[in-house]
Amino acid sequence: MTKRKGEWVEFISNWNGHTIELFLKDVWKAPKKLIHQLRMDKGIKVNGQEVKWTTPLLPNDRLQIWLYKPEPVSAKPTYSELDILFEDDHLLMINKRAGVDVHPATPEQTDTLANAVAFHLQCQGIFTKVRHIHRLDRDTTGAILFAKHALAGAMLDRMLAQRQIKRTYVALVHGIMKKKTGTIDAPIGRDRHHPTRRRVSKTGEKAVTHYRVLEFFQNEQLSLVQLTLDTGRTHQIRVHMSYIGHPLVGDVLYGGSDHFTSRQALHAAKIEFLHPITNESVSCIAPFQDDAFTKAIDLCSYFS
Repeated sequence: MTKRKGEWVEFISNWNGHTIELFLKDVWKAPKKLIHQLRMDKGIKVNGQEVKWTTPLLPNDRLQIWLYKPEPVSAKPTYSELDILFEDDHLLMINKRAGVDVHPATPEQTDTLANAVAFHLQCQGIFTKVRHIHRLDRDTTGAILFAKHALAGAMLDRMLAQRQIKRTYVALVHGIMKKKTGTIDAPIGRDRHHPTRRRVSKTGEKAVTHYRVLEFFQNEQLSLVQLTLDTGRTHQIRVHMSYIGHPLVGDVLYGGSDHFTSRQALHAAKIEFLHPITNESVSCIAPFQDDAFTKAIDLCSYFS
């Protein structure tokens, strides 16, 4: 159980005799640098008192950690309405709209998701950095995960690297796909003829995409596809689907037509993981927010 108290968060648990140091290192696997900073800041108390880190934690001890230590602003707080899918003292999951960057490209940019998250956090009295755990392209919509403090950020970064955060995408692609399931294993590198485009290249980085066809639209010659990734290369889904001859609808950069929509029809539909601190199961479905996908598609029916 956790409870926020100003800049501190209080934890009550059956600690099983762990010392503070072993709990941070072995259970939460906190980075050495973060542990050192907490020690220097005297950022841990037990039952309101400073204690030695070799002290065993007893059942129902109240462990207090200074998790919301103020940090320099990484994105200027700017109000914008957020579609919040999940939030607690440690995590924030947003359903991102199309046409919005995840973070500023310059200090002057204020219209990104990070600016809006910074405003949201400061309204709660939280003055930490904005920590996005993964990214979405500007015109890709759907679920994106943020950490509210450095400890949650470090734990989620590790989980993402170890593939313990499952992200499921849906895309609307051109053509009727012949195989209903498949895996695309093709390395991706930069296209030297274009400043932003990527391409399948023998000298590129390993990239693996798994797909499953959810539905066909015969009249429009389109397929609705569910996708999961083993890797997270830039434009990976867009490059891979174009590579097998089924570019995303609206994705003119990779051969798609903008007849149906002005953006690539790609949506981060679902995120699933075990909460790094509470160990509870977190599963969120992000509803569609625009008409890039046909209105007949019931997203929840595929993931319920």
